[in-house]
Amino acid sequence: MAKRGKRYEAAEAKIDRDRLYAPAEGMKLVKETVTVSFDPTVELAVRLGIDPRKADQMVRGSVALPHGIGKETRVAVFAEGAKADEAAEAGADIVGADEVVALIEAGNLDFDAVIATPDQMGKIGRYGKVLGPRGLMPNPKSGTVTMDVGTAVAEVKAGKVEYRTDRQGNVHMVLGKASFEPAMLLENYAAIVEELSRQRPASTKGRYFLSIHVSSAQGPSIPLDPTRTGSLEEVEPAA
Repeated sequence: MAKRGKRYEAAEAKIDRDRLYAPAEGMKLVKETVTVSFDPTVELAVRLGIDPRKADQMVRGSVALPHGIGKETRVAVFAEGAKADEAAEAGADIVGADEVVALIEAGNLDFDAVIATPDQMGKIGRYGKVLGPRGLMPNPKSGTVTMDVGTAVAEVKAGKVEYRTDRQGNVHMVLGKASFEPAMLLENYAAIVEELSRQRPASTKGRYFLSIHVSSAQGPSIPLDPTRTGSLEEVEPAA
C-alpha cells in the first residue's frame, strides 16, 4: 500500500477509530479532515443489511437533496417533438434522441443524468452496458423514464440524485461539497437516510443500516453511528 501524505495522516489523526460519531459531529469533522487544496466532494457510503442477490431486496430510487450536490448538473434527454421542446424549456443541456445517441456512440458522456420518454427506451436499451455502470441508464423507479420530462429535468437540476445498491449491498452517494455548512450537509444526509429507510425491502430481517461512513474526496472516512438513522428525530441537529 502506498504511503499516505502528511496532510492525510494529520487528518486521520483527528478521527477516533474507537467510536462512532453522531451525524452532526461527523458533518463537522469531515470539513476538518479535507486533505486537498480544492473544494472536494463529500461522499456517503452506506452498507445495508440486504441480500443483493435477491431481486426483491434491490434498493434503488432517487432523492431530492435540499441543498443539491454543489455543482451544476448536466442533463441529457431522449425525447422528440413537443416533449423535446418541454425538456429544453425546463433547462436540459442536451435534447433529442439522435443527438444523445451520437454523443454516446462518440464516447462523449459529458452529462450527469439521462431522462427519457417511454417511447424512446427501445433506442436506449442497446446502450445499457455503457450507461448502466455509470449510473446513467434511465429507469422508471428513479423517475427518469417519464412523460413529464419538464418536471423531471427541473428536479434533477434542483438536486435530485439517483442511487442503487451495488453487489455488496452498499449505496454510494454524493452528499455535497466540503464548503457546505455542516447544517447543509446534515440536512442532505437526513434526506438520504429518510429515503433509504422508506425503501427498506419488506423481506429484510435484522439490522438494516449496518454501517455508514462519510468522507471528503481523497480524505479519510469517518464512521457514523448507524443506530441514529432510524428517524429524522434521531439525527442530532447542528449547533
